[in-house]
Amino acid sequence: MSAVAAANAAAPAKTKKKAGAGGRPFVVGVPFAWLAVLFLLPFLIVAAISIAETTVGIPPFTPPVSIDAQGVHFDATLSNYALIASDSLYWRAYVHSLSYAALATLCCLLVGYPMAYAIASAPQRWRNPLLLLVILPFWTSFLIRVYAWMGLLSPNGLINHALISLGVIGEPLPLINNLFSVELGLVYSYLPFMVLPLYSTLEKLDPALLEAAADLGARPWRSFVTVTLPLSLPGIVAGSLLVFIPAVGEFVIPDLLGGPDTLMIGKVLWDEFFTNRDWPVASSIAVAMLVILAVPIAVGRRLLRGETAS
Repeated sequence: MSAVAAANAAAPAKTKKKAGAGGRPFVVGVPFAWLAVLFLLPFLIVAAISIAETTVGIPPFTPPVSIDAQGVHFDATLSNYALIASDSLYWRAYVHSLSYAALATLCCLLVGYPMAYAIASAPQRWRNPLLLLVILPFWTSFLIRVYAWMGLLSPNGLINHALISLGVIGEPLPLINNLFSVELGLVYSYLPFMVLPLYSTLEKLDPALLEAAADLGARPWRSFVTVTLPLSLPGIVAGSLLVFIPAVGEFVIPDLLGGPDTLMIGKVLWDEFFTNRDWPVASSIAVAMLVILAVPIAVGRRLLRGETAS
């Protein structure tokens, strides 16, 4: 009788396991299908346009592969990639974009880490209100927020007007249409993407580790360097990627706050697509940028994987 009872008890568990195994392909397949439709397919279209030739018409390029009565014709070309490799305009745009994004990421880390640490160290009842203040700017349109900075930084804007009224300066400061305004806009816009992953990591740290370090004679700064900082590396990597990657391709901020002399790859893409209507060159710029961004993504994944393994 006991053997029969054990078999009856094990039967529902087996049935549940089979049901879970049957639903696993659906659970895994939906995100992959989403990525395939919204990322892989558009990327393949852009990659196909990047090896096409520019022409006057709608669309403004010749299909790289065509089929007629004579068969299949391949008209692909790599001249677009040769152009962006040989023209210094595109190289300078890539270098400027990467350097601006790297500086903005560093500034976001220097500002965002203390913010995330303070929120994670705050009493439990204050954490949600403080996080709300971090994400509150997202409740307003991104474009409106950039236009607001134009009003603040312009020569006759609020900041210069206040400084002149207080007698601090005698003439308006050049706060806009330069590197300072671009970096300020990038840091302001993407700072929450640094704070939130850092907070998520710091909030999970065990306070007993810091207490143990203090019991062993470590000063607060040494406890931070040897305990908190290494354990928060996953949040640093995740936040850095979330800031760096979109900042490289940013268009609105350099266009509105940087002025005509600010050269970033987002502005170059816009000009190629909509001003020059050279879709193949613009597509090759986009594909090359994706390849360049694959390097920091791979490095970040390797760091995260190493931290998880350790």
